[in-house]
Amino acid sequence: MWMEAMSGPAGRDWASLAKPLWQMTTDQLSGRAPGGGVAQLGDMLAKDPFLRSVDQMWNANPLRDVVPVDWAEVVRALRTVWLRSLNRPDAAMAAAELNAKLLRSAMDAWNEAGLRWWGVEPAGSSTLAIGGDKRFTAPEWHANPVYRTLKEAYLLASDWLLKQGAEVAEGVDEAERRRLDFHLRQFVDAMSPALLLASNPAALRRAMETGGASLANGARNLAADLQNGRLSMVDATAFAPGRNLALSPGKVVHRNRLLELIQYEPTTETAYRTPLLIMPPWINKFYILDMQPKNSMVRHLVSQGFTVFMVSWKNPDASMEDISFEDYMDLGPLEASDVVREITGAKSINVMGYCIGGTLLALTLAWLARKKDNRFNAATFMVSLQDFTRVGDTAVFMNEPAMDLVEQQMMERGYLDSREMSNMFNLLRSNDLIWANVVNNYLMGEKPPAFDLLYWNSDGTRMCRAAHAWYLRNTYKENNLVVPGKIELKGEPIDLGRIELDAYAVGAEKDHIVPWDAAWHITRLFGGKVRYVLASSGHIAGIINPPGGKGAYWTNEAQAATPEEWRKAATKHDGSWWTDWSAWLAARSGERQRPPATGSTAHPPIADAPGTYVLEK
Repeated sequence: MWMEAMSGPAGRDWASLAKPLWQMTTDQLSGRAPGGGVAQLGDMLAKDPFLRSVDQMWNANPLRDVVPVDWAEVVRALRTVWLRSLNRPDAAMAAAELNAKLLRSAMDAWNEAGLRWWGVEPAGSSTLAIGGDKRFTAPEWHANPVYRTLKEAYLLASDWLLKQGAEVAEGVDEAERRRLDFHLRQFVDAMSPALLLASNPAALRRAMETGGASLANGARNLAADLQNGRLSMVDATAFAPGRNLALSPGKVVHRNRLLELIQYEPTTETAYRTPLLIMPPWINKFYILDMQPKNSMVRHLVSQGFTVFMVSWKNPDASMEDISFEDYMDLGPLEASDVVREITGAKSINVMGYCIGGTLLALTLAWLARKKDNRFNAATFMVSLQDFTRVGDTAVFMNEPAMDLVEQQMMERGYLDSREMSNMFNLLRSNDLIWANVVNNYLMGEKPPAFDLLYWNSDGTRMCRAAHAWYLRNTYKENNLVVPGKIELKGEPIDLGRIELDAYAVGAEKDHIVPWDAAWHITRLFGGKVRYVLASSGHIAGIINPPGGKGAYWTNEAQAATPEEWRKAATKHDGSWWTDWSAWLAARSGERQRPPATGSTAHPPIADAPGTYVLEK
C-alpha cells in the first residue's frame, strides 16, 4: 500500500527531493516553497506517505497491542530533528562533541578495566551517574568494559538526542514541542540495550543458569500476551476485590444503571452528623481508595468518625453508548446524594471528587448553584482539573487527529476500550510500566509481579461513547468549563464562579496527569473559599499516603495571584496531608452523634461491599 501512496502527489513531493545532499541547500531540505521553511516541513511530514505506511504496518503488527508505541510518530520526530538541525550551524559541532564524549567514555571504561585486571583500583571513575535507573543495576553494566561502554554510549546518545530535540523545537507552539519531546523519549526508551537479549547481561546470565528454560518461559509469556492482546504487567490471579482488596466492611444500599452506592460500617461509637459522599473517577475502579487496610482512605475516614458513602461506577458496554454526561450527573452525584440524605436524615452532606470525578462534581455544583440547591455543604477535590489550559503529559494524546480517532473507535464499538486508556497512561511511564515488564516477562522468563497497585491499574473500565466524547470536547479540546455560560447542562448555563461553598483542593507535586499548578486554578475559579494543599509525589502516591508513612505537604493560608507565588510562600509539613484534611472536614461535619443505621426502609442493603459492579470486566 505504501508503494501506491508514494506514487501519489505527496509521494512525488518527497521524491523530488531525492537528489544528492551536496547538491541541495538547507532551504530545499527544510521547505522548498518561498517562505515555507520549517513551518512547511511540519505539514509535509504530516502528509508523508512513508510515515503513513510505517503506521499502517505497525498497526498490522500483532506486537502493537503488547507494546503500544506509535512508531510512525517516532519516525516523524526523528526526521523533524534531523531536517531542522540542518539549518543550525552548531549542529555539526554538537555531533562532533558527542563523538568525542563517546570515544573518551570508551577509553575510560577500558583503561579502568585494565587497571582492575592488574589489581589496581582506579582512584576515580568516570561512570555516568544513572541515579535510580533500574535498567542498569546488573553489576556487568559497571564492571565489564564492553557492557559499560555500551551503556554509557546509549546514555550519552540519548541525552544528546533529547537536547537536540529541545533546541530544534524552539519557536514552535507548546503542544508541538511536547509531542516532539514525548516521541523522542519513546524512541530513547525503546532503544535501551537492556531490551535485547544479546546486550542484557542479566538475561544472558539467567538463560545460562536455567539451561535456556528462561527463554522458553519468555516465549510462552509472549505468546500468551499476543493471544490476550496486551502486555501482562501483574499477576492477575493474585488479587480480587472483596478477597484481598477493597476489604472495608459495608453494604450496597442503592443501585442504578450507572452506579452502586456503598455505605461503610462505622467503627466508632459516635460519628459526625454530616456524612461524606465520595465520587471516584469512572475511568478507574473505586478501590484505589480502599486497597489494603494499611493504606485505605475509607478505613482511615471511618476510624476518624466519618460516615462514608462510596460510588462504584458500572463498567459500561456497547448497550450504554448513548449514556450522556448529563446522565452521569443525574444518576451520579444527584441521585446518590438523595439516597445519602434519605438514609442519614442530613439536609446537606459533604462530598469529595477524585480526578475526573472532581470535574463532574464541579459541574454538578455549578448546576446546583444555578438552581439554588444547597444539598452539598462542603466539597473536596483531589488532583482534579477544571481549567484544562495545562493538562500535563496527556496533552500528547489530545490533539485533533487523536480525538477524531478516539471518536471513530467509540462509534464503531459504542464505547472506548479500557486498553486504549491503559496504553495512554502506561506510555507516560514507559520504562516502569512497559519496558521493565518486557524484560521481566520475555527476556528473564519470569511471571509478572504480584503488586496490588499494578493490579488496580490494569483493572480498567470502558467509557460510554456519548459521555466521553462530550467530556473530551468540552475539556481537553475546547476548555469550556472556565467560560461562564459556555456549557449548558439540563438547560442551565454553567458558571463555576457561582460555587460558593467551602472547598478543599489537593494537587500532587510530581503529577504528570494533573499538574499541581493547573489543579491550583480552582482557587481562582470558584466563588467560595478554597483551601489548596500540595502533596508530594504523583497522581496516585500523592493521594494514597496515609499517616505514618513517608511524604510531605505544603499549605499557604494567604491569597496568591499565581501558583508560583503560592508555592514560594507555602509552608512545608512532614507527613500525610490526610491529617490536615480530616481536621478541615471535621470542622464542617457538625457534632458527633450515634452513627446512622446501614440503609433504610426505602434503601435496604442489597449486597455486601464491594458490590457487583466493581467485579465486572
